[in-house]
Amino acid sequence: MATNDMVEIRWHGRGGQGAKMACLLLADVAGLEGKFVQGFPEYGPERMGAPITAYNRISEKRCSIHSNIYYPDYVVVVDETLLDSVDVTGGLKEAGAIIINTPSSPQEMRSMLRGWNGKVCTIDARRISEEILGINFPNTPMLAAVVKVSGVLEMGRFLANIEESFKHKFADKPQVIDGNMATLKKSMEEVQVG
Repeated sequence: MATNDMVEIRWHGRGGQGAKMACLLLADVAGLEGKFVQGFPEYGPERMGAPITAYNRISEKRCSIHSNIYYPDYVVVVDETLLDSVDVTGGLKEAGAIIINTPSSPQEMRSMLRGWNGKVCTIDARRISEEILGINFPNTPMLAAVVKVSGVLEMGRFLANIEESFKHKFADKPQVIDGNMATLKKSMEEVQVG
């Protein structure tokens, strides 16, 4: 948890990859744990494949800040191709971490991060999603990875609360719940910290 009891997370993805949905789901689950939360996208040219940014604030106290997050504790990169065009580490706090969806190791990714020397974490969200769900939905593995790396939510309660949230969202598709829960658990085991 950040020193002021608030954790700020910035998500980078492309339209259609679910970064916004994962951001909002994290806010839902943190709210179920009694935290004060914000989860919001930055709106720009919203089209499939265009770069998008979303933000979370999770705090023990009511938050009166209502702006984008310029100095995040954690950055989540749902699409590693953004590393070529977006300064994903801009403003990232030295004590924080970046979590990247890639089959590469943290050490292999470091050279692509414009000299940033903090913690680098990687997870092959595409492979996990395709193995379990049969389709590339990287947002669920990335959500699990940020919860694991940040420690912003207690893991057992996170899994119980997110399952409850899934039951409401996918009441008519129980197979979606089981697949997403399996994806979350596998992702928590496989995230690499470098």
